Amino acid sequence: MIPTSSIPIVHPWKKHLRIWAAVCLAAAALWAGYVLWRIDQTSRSAAPQKADVAIVLGAAVWGDQPSPGLRERLDLALQLYREGYVPTLIVSGGLGDGKGVTEAQVMRNYLVEQGVPADRILMESEATNTYENLLFSRKIMQQNGLHSALVVSHDYHLARAMDMTRALGISAHPVGTKSNVMYKPYHLVREVLAYTKWRLTYLGSQLSMR
Repeated sequence: MIPTSSIPIVHPWKKHLRIWAAVCLAAAALWAGYVLWRIDQTSRSAAPQKADVAIVLGAAVWGDQPSPGLRERLDLALQLYREGYVPTLIVSGGLGDGKGVTEAQVMRNYLVEQGVPADRILMESEATNTYENLLFSRKIMQQNGLHSALVVSHDYHLARAMDMTRALGISAHPVGTKSNVMYKPYHLVREVLAYTKWRLTYLGSQLSMR
């Protein structure tokens, strides 16, 4: 017979903590699955169509040149322009930490080198994140009488970007490129976190307005 004193006692609060931890993990897994589904669905619908302008979302620059990842976005925008889907491009991206030139300027230079006329490229050089890319690009659209846009980025980025266009009232359609130079699992995990942060921030702003 085992002495009563040798039987470990499980305190109720520890049991409750384990239950809550399991519930939280399950909820996190379900949410991550939902976000990945949204990313996949948005990517599947991201076929080119006619629009007034293409907004090219910025990414890292290397010195005064686009990084390989940013070049993929620019090459897609170049294709859309050459095939007549859009007559105008907005390149959006501000000055990164430690950089001497804005993402927008690097993007514009690259497109001009590829044969896009300089007067067909509008620059947005202030944005520091995706929301600002779209917010400031909306202002440029309004100033230039542009009513519809293609949002150009990598496929994993489009779901969050399109949520933001809806929140900002931009008439937009996604067009994405798959990357051959970036490690997709890392960027998918990063995007799930970024999407979650965006939804929480947006929800908080909506609640504060009530």
